[in-house]
Amino acid sequence: MGTSIKKRAKRSAIDLQTRWQKTMQLNYGIPNLQLEHGKGLEVWDNNGLKYLDFLGGIATNIMGHGNPKVVKAITEQSKKLSHVSNFYAHAPGMDLAEQLIHMTGSDEARVFFCNSGAEANEAALKLSRLTGRTGLVAAKGAFHGRTMGALSLTGQPTKRNPFKPLLRNIKHVDYGDIKALKRAVSKRTAMVILEPIMGEAGVVVPPSGYLKAAREICDSKGALLVIDAVQTGMGRTGCWFGYEDEGIKPDVITIAKGVGGGLPLGAMIALGKSAELLQPGMHGTTFGGNPISCSAALAVIAQIRVGNHLQLNKVKGALIRNLISPIVGVTEVRGKGLLIGIVLKSNEAKSVSEKMQQRGFLTNPASENVIRIAPAFIVTESQIMKFVTAFNDVCEEVFHG
Repeated sequence: MGTSIKKRAKRSAIDLQTRWQKTMQLNYGIPNLQLEHGKGLEVWDNNGLKYLDFLGGIATNIMGHGNPKVVKAITEQSKKLSHVSNFYAHAPGMDLAEQLIHMTGSDEARVFFCNSGAEANEAALKLSRLTGRTGLVAAKGAFHGRTMGALSLTGQPTKRNPFKPLLRNIKHVDYGDIKALKRAVSKRTAMVILEPIMGEAGVVVPPSGYLKAAREICDSKGALLVIDAVQTGMGRTGCWFGYEDEGIKPDVITIAKGVGGGLPLGAMIALGKSAELLQPGMHGTTFGGNPISCSAALAVIAQIRVGNHLQLNKVKGALIRNLISPIVGVTEVRGKGLLIGIVLKSNEAKSVSEKMQQRGFLTNPASENVIRIAPAFIVTESQIMKFVTAFNDVCEEVFHG
């Protein structure tokens, strides 16, 4: 980056921060980058500088920015119907529900559409109350959303503490600890909610057999097993929702992020008898499952299928993990498919992420010592190699410099 461009970028960042402080609440902090447009994995800021987006809108833009087929689906649907309310049916919503049901492998599954992962988990929480029980079990470190019910389930004190008192009768247990989970679940437990991989906690993968054990524990006590696939879902890990390699069937699956290809969309999918619990008037949302977002989702799913992305995500993820693992300063590379957490030997994640941005790569310091990446499924081997080269250079600077 040339000196004049650096100066212009610095001035632009100062202007952005000033404007942000004058207009926006500070719940996100103050950003130092304003993005203008994108194509595929490439995005450009307001100074014309280009970046490779290896965060993907936090696992959301799974077909990349400005995907032609998603754009076409959105454009064509917007000319027909943009919103019809939940008093009426529309074809994109029913078509998408049929696709999601097929993906679960259960014809008895039924879908409730909403706008986000937090809303999907709120719906799951309300559904669990209809069992007549009130006890809830979640994992320490888990992230399930920021609305009050979803926040109550979230196992991160820094996010929870400012808003107490939250919902009661919730037990948080160590993630991956089968004995702790067994102790926590009782005949009063309405549901156990678990992520197949804890994304916000730093891409934490449970030991093999954990979800299968959770299914058995829930069955023994009559509790619902809810899989929060908001971050792992839509094929990111190499299967549709992220739990399938454990050979289980949940009672509820929640999804969001990638399903809309960048548009707001979420779903709470209930399976088996759980699908019969919600009755007319019990729950709803104005914008959930609107025709435009559903049309975008249909275009996303079609491309995943045609492009064989479930299998390719496994291959690309393995390539990234194998290339990153030997780099100086890296102690572990966690994850499955294209949800990856790079564990550093010290608390330098923020510094590494900032230096990667300076080199034209967008990443996320998920914790003090973990860099999270979740690129679009269309990431190429060439882009992966560029990322690895830059990451190696940054780690050499940070840990040897």
